[in-house]
Amino acid sequence: MSEPTLLYTGSVKQVYSVPGAPDQVRFVFTDRISVFDKWIPNQVPDKGEVICRTAAFWFKRLEAEGIRTHFIEQLAPNELLVRRIAVEPDYAAMTPGRPSVLIPCEFIIRHYLAGSLYDRVARGDLPGHGLEGLPYGAPLPAPWCESSTKVERTDRLIDEAEALQISGMTPAELKAIWAMSLRIDELIGAQVARGGLIHADGKKEWGRDAAGELMLVDVLGTPDEDRWWDAAALAGGEVVQLSKERVRQHYRQTGYKDALYAARAAGTPEPPIPPMPDALVREARALYIELFERITQESFR
Repeated sequence: MSEPTLLYTGSVKQVYSVPGAPDQVRFVFTDRISVFDKWIPNQVPDKGEVICRTAAFWFKRLEAEGIRTHFIEQLAPNELLVRRIAVEPDYAAMTPGRPSVLIPCEFIIRHYLAGSLYDRVARGDLPGHGLEGLPYGAPLPAPWCESSTKVERTDRLIDEAEALQISGMTPAELKAIWAMSLRIDELIGAQVARGGLIHADGKKEWGRDAAGELMLVDVLGTPDEDRWWDAAALAGGEVVQLSKERVRQHYRQTGYKDALYAARAAGTPEPPIPPMPDALVREARALYIELFERITQESFR
């Protein structure tokens, strides 16, 4: 039998072929960490295992609720076996109903005012939505659903018309994706409340299986994909970040994010991202493990 082939290396995971099973791939999760689409030079010990085990936890829960996913089984602490789909960079090739393909959009749902949505509101970019004057961390009047690109060099927000145009989705498929994504968030919120967590926002990816049916793909509900806050602290008026947002904040505070985005806007070379301080690496490791235990109600070791 032939050896597995490395098909793709992402910011966090590596994707390998499965000899003898062309319709399957292995996800191997590393301890790498990235922010703003930049790999940080140092790693966070045990992060790959946390992401893998958290994703497997959610896939099993969602499958039990009748939500189809690409998950098959967990092979190792940092390795998943999943159904294989194509990642198509050519939007013109995304024909309606195309099977076994990634829908090239990320589906973002926000329940609290934070992150880039807060930045846009603070700049006055979103008038007329009833968000003006809300403080950081405020609950939103309704879930804020928006899409971004997935297969471009850097993600960018897109409206519904462009999401349909680049993906080959039908309006009915898009409506179904949002409905299923909102249902998933309801399940996530109920589960993590047991661990004293607030699920502030998160993103999901969808694809079509070999029969052309929608299925949830990649990973979800992890410290990387979603934003988590401490519920007791929020009730007292304080937002305590319990996700990769802690690391993002470090690079905002040092001025790196502003320098990076200025370079991207000007089309000049992007500045290299410096490594995390050792203290932040230790803090991040402890945070990832804490989140795994509070999300799943399981012991990490």
